[in-house]
Amino acid sequence: MTDSSDRQRVADLAGDLVAFDTSNPPGNERACAEFVVEWFRERGVDAELVEDPSPERAQAVARVGDGDPTLVLNGHTDVVPVDEPDAWTDDPFGGAVVDGDLTGRGSADMKAGLAVAMLAAVDLRDELESGGLAGSIVVHAAMGEETGDPGTKTLLEAGYGGDYGVVLEPTDFRVATSTKGLANYELTVEGESSHASRPDQGTSPIPTARRLLEAIERYDDRLRERSDPLCGRAYATVTAFECGGDSNMGVLPGRATLVLDRRVLPAESLADVDAEVESVVADAAADADCEVALERVQHYASSSVPVDSDLAECLRDLSADRVGAPTEPWGIEAATDARNFVNDAGVEAVTWGPGSLAQAHTVDERVAVDDAVAGLDVLERAARRLLSPE
Repeated sequence: MTDSSDRQRVADLAGDLVAFDTSNPPGNERACAEFVVEWFRERGVDAELVEDPSPERAQAVARVGDGDPTLVLNGHTDVVPVDEPDAWTDDPFGGAVVDGDLTGRGSADMKAGLAVAMLAAVDLRDELESGGLAGSIVVHAAMGEETGDPGTKTLLEAGYGGDYGVVLEPTDFRVATSTKGLANYELTVEGESSHASRPDQGTSPIPTARRLLEAIERYDDRLRERSDPLCGRAYATVTAFECGGDSNMGVLPGRATLVLDRRVLPAESLADVDAEVESVVADAAADADCEVALERVQHYASSSVPVDSDLAECLRDLSADRVGAPTEPWGIEAATDARNFVNDAGVEAVTWGPGSLAQAHTVDERVAVDDAVAGLDVLERAARRLLSPE
């Protein structure tokens, strides 16, 4: 098959996937999952819609071949919302190719990766079914990755697992054997509203919120001294602050709410992170002589597999050969569904794929079609090596 035909196949399929508005929240994945199932069935591949954990946000699974070893190619169908559609040069759900790049929300994160997984499974079907390759390939089109919903975890629990897992997030072809985790906390300071002309009748939550912000900054400074050799530093960052926005400008606000994003290194436990955050908040509250409500609202675990695992070395060698990707051990700073493979299912898994993580969640998100084609080539070569008969 020529490079030009591969380029067209990749562009067409990835563009079709981008055209589904699967923004999460709210998570409109079902239509895209139905498309994935139908696409596979039209090509004679067994595929099914998985309505767990949510029928409205269904997932898709396909399998080629039978038996072991099994290589699982994992992608997610949800994307982050488009907050500023007018800022985009092209339609964020157009799936157009512009100057050799597939554009649109989710093009890099990670519908190009999902398209590559789908095409690889179909391309290798005859070799798997004829016995030229051993084992099988399973493709996940999971829901809810962007908000930590249990899409991939549910698929693994339902038996759609294997011996190897490749989570096709954009990594510029670097092989991540470790991923950071994260924990998000909501901090709430209650005040007492009053007319701004009589401020002493009420209690503004803003001074206490300011103490919290300062305490979190100091905590972040300390965290930056911690580092994982593959994933980099730990961080504590305020990602949202709400106070008084839903009231009249002449009223003291009655409540302030902050969201703290804590990036978790593989060596850190969630219990220890919880305790640290609780201590930081308690000290700031005591300093302000005010109560602060604290709730952890989201958590992604970190994960790690040996840097010299068979899967990692295979993808590392082939990526270096095909595109000159670095071969040094590496970890990704973001959280990925590799954690579900490693921590929940005990499956050797890495995060790897075409495209740049720097494009994820950005205005005018894009991925080079040629990079996706290279990813298809590397993935198929890796599958042939991993599933080669003894």
